[in-house]
Amino acid sequence: MGRKTLGALEQSVMMVILALGDAAYGVAIRDELSKRTRRDHSFGAVYTTLDRLAAKDLVISWLGDPSPERGGRAKRYFQLTEAGQRLLEETIRAHQDLGSALGFGKPVGFRG
Repeated sequence: MGRKTLGALEQSVMMVILALGDAAYGVAIRDELSKRTRRDHSFGAVYTTLDRLAAKDLVISWLGDPSPERGGRAKRYFQLTEAGQRLLEETIRAHQDLGSALGFGKPVGFRG
């Protein structure tokens, strides 16, 4: 199989998982993603993205303890794998390098 790549939503979901740390479960991921991107992301889109990331071995998930406030259902928590963290870092670095090459972060009209 060729090199793994990340779509924009995959990158955003992975960054939110990192930001949430131990509190990274489906609903919290969706809420934080919508808040930080200022876009309303559907639960379906987020869970489809999480499933795709898991199929790529970029995230792992596990069930927490059932809770009464959830009707006895357990939360599914997510964490990046080492490969996921590495790929996310490479992707972000490549975007930063491209932005720098295009002059982003420099004063307008700056050449050099």
